[in-house]
Parts: sequence; structure tokens; C-alpha cells
Amino acid sequence: MPAIVVLGAQWGDEGKGKATDLLATTETIDFVVRTSGGHNAGHTIVVNGEKFATHLLPSGILTPGATSVIANGVVISPEALFTELDALKARNVELADLVVSANAHIIAPYHPVIDKVTERFLGKNQIGTTGRGIGPAYADKINRIGIRVADLFDESILRQKVEGALALRNQILTKIYNRRAVEIEQTVEELLSYADRLAPMVADTSLLLNNALDEGKTVLFEGAQATMLDVDHGTYPFVTSSSPVAGGVCTGAGVGPTRIDRVIGVIKAYTTRVGAGPFPTELFDADGEALWRIGGEVGVSTGRDRRCGWYDAVVARYAGRVNGLTDLFLTKLDVLSSWEKIPVCVAYDVEGVRHDEMPMTQTDFHHAKPIYEIFPGWGEEISHCRTWDELPANAQAYVKALEKMSGTRIWAVGVGPGRDQTVVVP
Repeated sequence: MPAIVVLGAQWGDEGKGKATDLLATTETIDFVVRTSGGHNAGHTIVVNGEKFATHLLPSGILTPGATSVIANGVVISPEALFTELDALKARNVELADLVVSANAHIIAPYHPVIDKVTERFLGKNQIGTTGRGIGPAYADKINRIGIRVADLFDESILRQKVEGALALRNQILTKIYNRRAVEIEQTVEELLSYADRLAPMVADTSLLLNNALDEGKTVLFEGAQATMLDVDHGTYPFVTSSSPVAGGVCTGAGVGPTRIDRVIGVIKAYTTRVGAGPFPTELFDADGEALWRIGGEVGVSTGRDRRCGWYDAVVARYAGRVNGLTDLFLTKLDVLSSWEKIPVCVAYDVEGVRHDEMPMTQTDFHHAKPIYEIFPGWGEEISHCRTWDELPANAQAYVKALEKMSGTRIWAVGVGPGRDQTVVVP
């Protein structure tokens, strides 16, 4: 049985939760695993007409029988984790089992403080972070002053690590940003307060997942953020602080690359992004406003409006190459139903030079202008379609054209937010 990766093929918010949920309900999925990011992610799932949003929790938490895993590559805010769990329990939702890696790093109370003051300090050069401490937590991890889940169960070690981290962080807060120092004792007490509730969930998740694969069980690795937000392969510096591409799954979960059988990229039938950074197909006209309005393009985690633009086949080809995609899951095709003509970016013009692939430098990508090919729309509602043959001919032609120019086969198409609003492509 396979190890399957589901990840974003644009700038995030593509509908990865829908793809993960579909797989978890149409196949026997034993484990659903988050491998990177933190509670800056957001997945929306609609079950029986009821909408659910997950942030730190894997989407599989809503699929009884599957075990949800928060793996070592994730940075965890215990407060956010328990707030999310309690909110789902308050809605009388049957939750799957949850396992948390002992090696995952903790977002401590001082990380959001650092995040927010740093972003304000940058002024017009702001990156557009969520301010939730994700970047500073990863920075502490790389600087080897981070706090891991296992440290919460040894007060002496925890105190030493908090003291070590704040020896640096408080110097930055007080001497650079002119802010009040963070209290060591208060921080230790807050982190210790989560230990008892967290302890039953904690395990060696790398061992757990490798044993599961050895036993022939199916493991679904769920990406957060997306390819174009990867710290190495995205639109740096306007990226996240982790590696949400397929290669990051291996380090983020402690499984080898030979264990991965299938890599599914989730991609919208148009393009969106949240926060600052270059976006070649971004629209500033009535079409952009219509995509935003019809698509309901507001961030699940942040509440921020998403920037909207037409489908970018250059980005799709890049995502296919960087991730080694085996499939694409195309979402929100229904949003395009009211357009008579639909532009698709097939290449870029950079200072008069055509680029069919991603420009090498940040400067070139910043100056990239889309070269469009125009496709006829279908002008009718498709949210009721459940089979390929039910889709209008022009909708089928649009999907097949995207498949050809993106270089990866399109496995399924979303025609609405509901669990059942999906069409499998022959």
C-alpha cells in the first residue's frame, strides 16, 4: 500500500484539505500526517454541508479510523493546538486519534512577540507573515536554541533551554526594538502547564510511520503552505520558513524518499496568493474582483483577502518538476463558470525575452509579464456535475489544455467545496 503526498502547487490555499479529505474517504487511509509549518496553515473541509477549518491539525482528524500525526517538521503552539481540538469537540465532532512527535519544536510565547515587532520594523519591506511566531520558532531551531515537545516533560531541561533562548531574544527585544524583556519564569510556567494534556499524545512518530509502511498500511502526508512558498524553491524572501515541497516531507516526517509512491499537487483553476511578493498573473480589475468574490478568497487562518489572478502554467510546470508530481488535483473549476473567455498564462515576457520556464533570478521574476492564451468559457453552472461526461465540452477542453501545458496528468477536478463535489478525470 502506498505512501501518498498531497501538497500545494501554487502559493497555498489551493484546497489541499479537500484533496486530503477525498483520499481519506475514498481509500483506506490509516495515517494522515502534517510534516511542516504551524498554525499559519488553513484547510477548509465541508462535510454534509457543514464547514470545518483545520490549522495545526491534519485534515484527517475528521476521518474516524485514521490516525492523525503531527510530525517532527512541524512547529507547534500548544495553545493553538488545544484551542483547535476543543473547538471541534464543542461541535460534537467524532475525532480521529492524534499523535504528536516528541521531536517537533514548540512555538514559545516569545516567538509571536518577536515575529510581530520584526515585521513592523521592516516597514515597506514587510514579508507579510501571519505574526504567529512560525519564522522565529524555525530560526531558533536552526540556531539550536529551540525547545522541543520532549523538553516539556523535564522541567530542568526546559528551564535551561528557555534561559538560553531568552538570553538572545531579550537582547534583541530590549536593545534593538526597545521592547520589554520576556520573563523567564512566566514562560517556563506557561509551557509546563501544557505538559500533562500533551503527554498521552506524544510518540516517536518516525518509528510509528515507518513501522506502519512496513506493515502495508497507507500513510497520507498532508502539505501545508505550498511550493511557491518553500524557503528554498519559492519566491524568496516572500516565503514561509519551512520546506513544503515533496522533499521536505521526508525530513519533516523521518521517512526515506524511497517510501513515497505518489505525489499529488493541488492547484486552483486560477491563481491566488496571500501576503507580499511577486505574482505575475495578478489582476487589479473587475475580473480580479469577481474571482475574489465568487471564489470566497479569504484566508482560512488569517482572514486576509487573497490576491487573485489567472492560471499560471509556468508555475504549474515548475511545481511538477520541483516535486516530481505524479498527479494534479484541480480545484474551484466552478468559479470560472461565468466567464465567456478565460486567459491562461503559458509563458512570461521578461524585458522582451520569452521565458517558458521559471526565471532564474528574483529580479527577473519580479519583472515577468504574463503571455496569455485565451480559452472559451462554458457559461453554465457545473457544481452539480459528478462525472466527466456531465461537464460541458468547453470545461473538459479547459481541463485537458491545463493538463497538457502543466506537464502533469490531472487526476480529479473540484466543482464545489463539498466532499462529494469532485469529478474524476478519465
